Parts: sequence; structure tokens; C-alpha cells
Amino acid sequence: MKRLLAAVFLFAMALSLHAQAVDATVCDILKDPQGFNGKTVKIKATVRAGLDEFAVVDTSCGLPQNAIWLSYPEGTNAQSGPIAMVELQPGRNFAGTVEEPPPPPAKLEWTKDLKQFDSLLSTPAKSNGVCLGCMRYEVAATLTGRIDGTKAEIKRDASGKIVGISGFGNMNAYDARLVLSSVTDIVPHEVDYSKPAATTGKLVQVPAEFPVSQPNNQLHRANEPVGRLVGKNGVLIGVNKNEVGRKSGTKSDSTSPDGVIFNTAVNSERLKGDDLAQVMAHLGEHIADLRNPEAGMEHAGAYQLEYRAWVTTAVYGIGQTQKTLTIPGGYVIWNSSWPKGNGVSNLESAVSSFLSIEAGLSK
Repeated sequence: MKRLLAAVFLFAMALSLHAQAVDATVCDILKDPQGFNGKTVKIKATVRAGLDEFAVVDTSCGLPQNAIWLSYPEGTNAQSGPIAMVELQPGRNFAGTVEEPPPPPAKLEWTKDLKQFDSLLSTPAKSNGVCLGCMRYEVAATLTGRIDGTKAEIKRDASGKIVGISGFGNMNAYDARLVLSSVTDIVPHEVDYSKPAATTGKLVQVPAEFPVSQPNNQLHRANEPVGRLVGKNGVLIGVNKNEVGRKSGTKSDSTSPDGVIFNTAVNSERLKGDDLAQVMAHLGEHIADLRNPEAGMEHAGAYQLEYRAWVTTAVYGIGQTQKTLTIPGGYVIWNSSWPKGNGVSNLESAVSSFLSIEAGLSK
């Protein structure tokens, strides 16, 4: 009898949660993320998972960031999510402002729909050559969960020191985060990875025309912060679960020279050998650009930061004599068979298309 009453209570609570959910669109939320903060919403939208992306995307919003970061509640232990990401967190010695953390969300139950959702978004794509963070499917679904909304911003003082951190997801670049409580109406869409041009097998050098001022210096900047993960530089590495826990948004127990902790999370089961090293260079570029931005990059947006990271990733791969490099959505950003002189235009076209169409970013 007690078990029956408990089941009835939980069912009633679930019905109450869905009754209180506000129907909204991705664009509604992104136009007023702080107005939706703390609200339970129901969204019909497309979810994409990638290298450092796990987001509900709608490219029709016309905003610099046309995506909501998607997270699971603590203890979900899902397989889907970004393969790697970096989040900024105030250290124990951080002297700037710290936002009040959201309340811990309820545990997400493993329903048949959730299992399908998780399985689809964690299925790797089958492709020729290196394909970093490439998932076989994107998923259209009805998502219900709590919105955490803010203004994503890395505030700096006159000296360039970080004095304020807000935002969600990779690089804290997202104004809104959806903490999932249920998913239904799942429709998978298989991503087309059949278009990469044929390779020639030729070994190549880093092309001088790639759009970085000094490719070797750029790669050095990317490798330096991650190369000293064990130490007191405030870069920590862990296993990527993409779960919102009770300590989300609070100060870290660790300290760093500037009071900022860069939590670098990697799903090492999906990254082996050179792929892992290449992804660490990608994350290292993010850390370098956020911690020690070059002149003119102090207030760079997510589009610029991701663009630079993918260029660095391509340069690293070329240095490792990769024949091709494909990124989520089927965009080829490097191919050793490209005619000499086409590197810049091909790379720029592929990365720009990926960022605007796949990741929902604009300049």
C-alpha cells in the first residue's frame, strides 16, 4: 500500500511539473533569458552534440548566440553530451563578483524516451579520416526542463584581469541553459558525412596562408596552458559528465594566480591517441584566448573564439600529417588534396558554415 501511495505521489508530482511548464521557443528564451530564469519550459526544437557543443539550436533567431546549452541533472550518468569542454569558475581566491547559483534540479528518470535520446546523441558518425566530435544523428524532440538564464559575460578590469564570470556551457558562452527533466516526441535526423573530397595521401606542411598571424606561435599558446595541467596555474582536468550539481556556480576549492579556475573536461573514451592531443590543443586555444587574450581579442564573442580554436585544431592536424579533418555536420576544414593556395578560402568557408549552421553562432 505504501509503495502504491508513493507511486501515486510521484506521478502526481510529474503531472504538476508538466502542468506548470511554459510553452516557449528557443528564440523566445534567448531574447529574454533572465526573464525565463528559474522557469520550467517545454520546447520543441533540435538538439546537436559535437566536440564542445551540446545545445538546443534554432538558427532563425538572428542573435549572436542562437542556442541554449543543454545539461543533465546530477546523477544522470548519460553518455551523450560534448566530448570536451572548458568552463570558467571563480577560484577560492577570486576577488570579483560571483553570481548566486541556481537550486539543484531534481534527478532525471531513465525513461524509454530518454534512453533513445541519449543513445542517438552519443552514436559516433562513420566517416573517412579524422572526424572530431562527429555524431551520427541530431535529434528533434520536445524537451521539458528548468531554464537558467543570465547574460553570458567575462568581465575584465582596466588591466585585463577577469573580475566577473557569468554564462553557461563551453567557455561560459551561453546566455541560457536548459536542465532537462523529460524528453518526448523524438525524431532522429542522420547527418550526411558522405561529401568529403578524396584524399591523395600526400604529406604536407602547415600552409603559410592559414588565417593566423603566426601559426607556430598560435599553436604554442594553445598547448602551453594544457601542457601544465598539474600545477598551480588554475587549469584542472576531469571527466566530462555535463551534469548540473549542487556546487554548480559556486567558488572552487582550488586557487590560481588570477583567481580563475579553468575546468577542462574530456570524455577520453571517445578520444584516442592523436585525436585526444588535437582536442587538447583546441581547448588550450580557448584557455589562452580567455586568460591571456591578444590585443583586440579582450571582448571576443563565441564565434571568434570558436573560429580561432578550429583554425588551431586544423594547424595541429596538418602538423601531424593528417590527410583530412572533418568536423560535426560534415564540414571538411582540411584536405591534403586541395590545390595549393586554396587552404584559406576552403577553411574559412567550412568553419564559417559550421559555426553559423551547426553551432548557431554569428559574428
